[in-house]
Amino acid sequence: MKLNQIVVFCASSPGHGQAFLEAAKEVGKVFVEKQITLVYGGGRVGLMGAVADAVMENGGHVIGVIPQFLNSKEIGHSGITTLIEVDTMHERKAKMNAICDGVIAMPGGFGTMEELFEMTTWGQLGLHKKPIGILNVDGFYDHFIAFIQHMVDSGLLKEENQKMILYSDNIEDLLEQMEAYEAPPVPKWLNIERS
Repeated sequence: MKLNQIVVFCASSPGHGQAFLEAAKEVGKVFVEKQITLVYGGGRVGLMGAVADAVMENGGHVIGVIPQFLNSKEIGHSGITTLIEVDTMHERKAKMNAICDGVIAMPGGFGTMEELFEMTTWGQLGLHKKPIGILNVDGFYDHFIAFIQHMVDSGLLKEENQKMILYSDNIEDLLEQMEAYEAPPVPKWLNIERS
């Protein structure tokens, strides 16, 4: 599957040290090399801004989607290809989902986790069949990956749904996995019509 537009969820903060910022710049550079349009939350700060800046500096295309209340606080990035303003956080995710071919989560906080889990849940319910990847920069997601395994070991998550999330510490490897991704079948109980 050719991935033309990918959503990147990541922090509106830069984090400690340089590893996260360097990874953000590398993602932007690779996206341009592979002619992938970045879709993201529209911010100009933190890792979000760093990814967008890297894409723009290398001659690529960026689509930002930002709620009005954040854009009005001058957090919106004015130097990207397209900035789409929406009313709510939910509309932001719905719009990003509508225009993307896949999702990558980089290091982030509560917002990144919420976005990642909602997109994964939508996939689990068969609302989309898009690949979802985690770029595990500097081991940031090691505990998260272990926790997902704990969900499986506890009988609360099916192994086939665990495999919906792809992992790598290398952006090019992650993109290769995403291009080869095949969504699991939707469970039959989700297809039953209810009266």
